Amino acid sequence: MRKSFHRSLGLAVLLLTLGCGFEARAQDAAAAAPAQGGAQTLYKRLGGYDALAAVTDEFVGRLVTDKTLGRFFGGASDDSKKRIRQLVVDQLCAATGGPCLYIGRSMKTVHTGLGVTEADWNISVKHLTDTLGKFRVPKAEQDEFFKIVASLKPDIVEKK
Repeated sequence: MRKSFHRSLGLAVLLLTLGCGFEARAQDAAAAAPAQGGAQTLYKRLGGYDALAAVTDEFVGRLVTDKTLGRFFGGASDDSKKRIRQLVVDQLCAATGGPCLYIGRSMKTVHTGLGVTEADWNISVKHLTDTLGKFRVPKAEQDEFFKIVASLKPDIVEKK
């Protein structure tokens, strides 16, 4: 059961991979915002906590029900899925300059041994793109988000 939980957590954050390096970049960007004429953080531009929670619910739902990616969620209890969801929301919040604290493990630690492939990554990107589109996230915010997420791909994808 514990192994299944860790596999589930690993995939749930596959593209919402906003670990320590991502958080540091987001904090740097948030600190620089006032110097840029008072520009708002990505967190605020995305709509804050409730908007991030709604995006997370939709995205994780897509991952869990995907015929290819669903294998990573086998054996996770409903309670474990709730914890995964909360960790993802906290990651998004912290990484986009919001007030949350992410207490999860690094992306390298979470994904090592899962055998995440390039194909898995691409499927997840498609689900995330579709999710952001459903919520009408503007292109500039999507681009900013994906640029940071893409920088963590080497810590996630193990097999080409």
